[in-house]
Amino acid sequence: MNLSPRLVALTLAPLVTAAALLGASPASAATDDVSWTVRTASNALGADRTNFSYALNPGAHLDDGLVVANRGTEAIELDVYAADGYTTSTGAVDLRLAAEQPTGVGKWIDVPQRHVSVPAGQTVEVPFTVDVPADATPGDYAGGVVTSLTVADQSANVNVDRRLGIRAGIRVGGDLVPALSVDDVRVDWDGGVVPFLFGDATVHYGLHNTGNVSLTADDTDAVAGPVGLGRAEAAPDAASPALLPGETWPRDVRVSGVAAMGLLWASVTATPTVTDASGSITALDPVEASAVGAAVPWPLLAVLVLAVLAAVFGPRWLRARRRRRQEAEDARVAEAVARSLAEKDDALSHAG
Repeated sequence: MNLSPRLVALTLAPLVTAAALLGASPASAATDDVSWTVRTASNALGADRTNFSYALNPGAHLDDGLVVANRGTEAIELDVYAADGYTTSTGAVDLRLAAEQPTGVGKWIDVPQRHVSVPAGQTVEVPFTVDVPADATPGDYAGGVVTSLTVADQSANVNVDRRLGIRAGIRVGGDLVPALSVDDVRVDWDGGVVPFLFGDATVHYGLHNTGNVSLTADDTDAVAGPVGLGRAEAAPDAASPALLPGETWPRDVRVSGVAAMGLLWASVTATPTVTDASGSITALDPVEASAVGAAVPWPLLAVLVLAVLAAVFGPRWLRARRRRRQEAEDARVAEAVARSLAEKDDALSHAG
């Protein structure tokens, strides 16, 4: 049977970038669908590290390693490669597939042993090097080292790419500039038929990390009518994820009980927070952005328009209708009189 070349990424180990990017989590991982685990090597960089986390200057070099343990009863053949990291649409940090050309950490990490065979019940250490380019700009970068096993799923007619990896975070030394912007703010108002004058407003915008340091943001939204009338506030249902430099997190925040006053002013206030290498969290100055939208109770306006039309044109229509009825009655009477006269004339002519 010829299997589709489509690859399905089954799983990634819950591994972490630099401490400044995310909190630590176990570096050893496995699932019911894989028979191996991965962990950081024990060396001069640490014995029980939970992730690969480096603070390096441009041009720096270091050696490190990944340990693969085969928990199964048969030998496994794994591909090993480095990849760039990114934030998914669910807010999780993931590593890109092998087919995607790396441009950051995935390019800086070199794994000489791209294929490894691990006997049953044994472990193998896979060394790799990290070389930060001399012209690398300061800031946070995310990536990782991935072990991959592609197997054929006959029932689904696909190739399944089972992956376990450890994410690596690199903070390149230099001027660190955390910055956040709130982009593309707009507001929509959704008024119902009942009640006519109140509805829900939805504020749309993006939290954009414009600096060179990973950060999160605490954002709130407010909607008000002219001169601040009827102000209503709301907060997103979930906190924003840690955004890597350059990433944008879209927001759609619903604000209930917003009065229809023709125009709406929506404002967004976002307070960025950064975490340093020691784990200390610092809140920066809030960032604000706003937009104007319409809040028109169209059903009510339709009723008012119909009422005005009825008030203006209703009497005219009634007068015209009465006039037409009178004209029809007059025509009927005239016709009856003419018919009566014609009958009398006809009777006289016969009598003569």
